[in-house]
Amino acid sequence: MTTLLLARHGLTEMTGPVLAGRTPGLHLNEAGRAQAAALAGRISQVRLDAIVSSPLERCQETAAAVSAGRGLAVQTDERFVECGYGEWTGRSLKELAEEPLWKVVQAHPSAVVFPGGEAMAEVQRRAVAAVREWNERLGGKGVYLVCSHGDVIKAIVADALGLHLDQFQRITSDPAALTVIRYTPLRPFVLRVNDMGELRLPEDSEEKDGGEKLTGSDAAVGGGSGTT
Repeated sequence: MTTLLLARHGLTEMTGPVLAGRTPGLHLNEAGRAQAAALAGRISQVRLDAIVSSPLERCQETAAAVSAGRGLAVQTDERFVECGYGEWTGRSLKELAEEPLWKVVQAHPSAVVFPGGEAMAEVQRRAVAAVREWNERLGGKGVYLVCSHGDVIKAIVADALGLHLDQFQRITSDPAALTVIRYTPLRPFVLRVNDMGELRLPEDSEEKDGGEKLTGSDAAVGGGSGTT
């Protein structure tokens, strides 16, 4: 059972009103640096076997905050880079919302190829392929963090949930939020999505083969009724 922690980068001056995309030289702002430090604190008790990052500065800086004091170097994987938005890069979201393609992005992202850029389906393909490769590399006991971007994280989560890519806009990934997926021989289990709290992972002693406790929960069969 390999555990993946997906962290979105912290805030930048462009986060929110502008589609930053792969804009070079875009760093965390003061609030983003504080978010990265808080993220590091929230997972300080979690053992990590690797810290992996998109090559873009805002992710590298967020990952560096997590790696500080752990003795782990940040490893860069180009497959976790932001979607290539092409001609949309650097434009305001308000302006882009007037484009005919905007409605397709919202309703049928699997059909979208950004002008001069990348297809959303390719973003999911490369990111999920990277996750599978890292899972195999780190093995069944591996725990690792990937710092990436909102659409990339949402695409990975959609795959883990068995959702068609056209449903990925139902998933949220806020700056410095954490999503946790545990990959087992049965299926992926999504433990947390867009979480801002302190993280504790189930201990190995809490895990069983067969499905009923693979996530540290009794909900795999019974629906999460809990214990009395």
